[in-house]
Amino acid sequence: MSRTRIGIYPGTFDPIHNGHLDVIRRASHLVDRLIVAVAINAGKDPLFTLEERTRMVKADIDALLAANALNGARIDVMPFQSLLMSFAQENGAEIVIRGLRAVSDFEYEFQMAANNKRIYPRIETIFLMASETSQFISSRFVKEIHALGGDVSSFVSAAVLRTLNEKRGRATPDAA
Repeated sequence: MSRTRIGIYPGTFDPIHNGHLDVIRRASHLVDRLIVAVAINAGKDPLFTLEERTRMVKADIDALLAANALNGARIDVMPFQSLLMSFAQENGAEIVIRGLRAVSDFEYEFQMAANNKRIYPRIETIFLMASETSQFISSRFVKEIHALGGDVSSFVSAAVLRTLNEKRGRATPDAA
């Protein structure tokens, strides 16, 4: 009987965007079970509640599964409000997956990985470089562009765009 490799891809996902989905797609081939862990992270002053963000992540992953765009790991979406390493231990994870967009992300992620290793030595952190089509996308930019009336439809799914529009009291154009 082989062991099940469990990985966690944590984030605030406020909102989930195509860069996150790219990492999820690729990470699903590295583990047997991938937990997309939606963090409360009140320090980032999220636009969406933990429940709304969890719902958006589940919907986008369900859409990927329906389109057969994922053929790797079983994927679960779970909110969490604890220390990531405690969450990892509780769920039997051995791998934390983090996406890197640019060199500027590396220093912060490197420090976090080192601290996590100190707290929970069994954990390994794997960094996935953002694809060239998504390395410029961040949740912060999606929210800023949208707040100023810009078009973010190429950065997020149609479902997330609808949710953004509802949150800000805007009508969502019908799909052509």
